[in-house]
Amino acid sequence: MSKTAQLDKAVPAFSVAATSGLTLRSRDLKGHKVVLYFYPKDNTPGCTTEGSDFRDLHAEFEQIGCRVFGVSKDSLRSHENFRNKLGLPFELISDEDETLCRLFDVIKLKKMYGREFEGIERSTFLIDADGKLRREWRKVKVKGHAEEVLEAARAL
Repeated sequence: MSKTAQLDKAVPAFSVAATSGLTLRSRDLKGHKVVLYFYPKDNTPGCTTEGSDFRDLHAEFEQIGCRVFGVSKDSLRSHENFRNKLGLPFELISDEDETLCRLFDVIKLKKMYGREFEGIERSTFLIDADGKLRREWRKVKVKGHAEEVLEAARAL
C-alpha cells in the first residue's frame, strides 16, 4: 500500500507537473508554509469561486511566507486556460494520474444524477515550513474557506 499524508507527520516525497512548465517537488517547498487545495474540475462554479477566493487573498498568503497551489486531475492545458481566465497568481498542479490525490486521500466515491463515480472530494491541506502536515479540511464548503485557511496559516 502506498503512503498517505498524516497530520503532524512529514508529507511523503512527491513530484508533480504544474502550470508555467514547473515540476513541483516536495523538497522544493521546504522553508515555506504551503497550502494545497484540491478541487474537482476547472471552470465549474464552485471551483471558480474557490480559485477566485484564494486569488483575492494571495498577497496576504505571500506576506506570511505561504505558497498556494490548486490541484485537480485536469490537464496542464486546461489549467493554463483556467488560470489565465481567472488571473490566478499561483500555480495549478495537474494530477491526471492521481498520485498527489491518492497521497492525500481525496479520491472518493461520489454520486451525481444517480450514477456513482470516483472523483476529488474538495479538500485543503496546510503544510508547515518543515514539511509537516499541520491542518486538513475535508468536504470543504467554499464560502469563507480561503479566509479560514489564511487564519490557520498565520497561526503556524
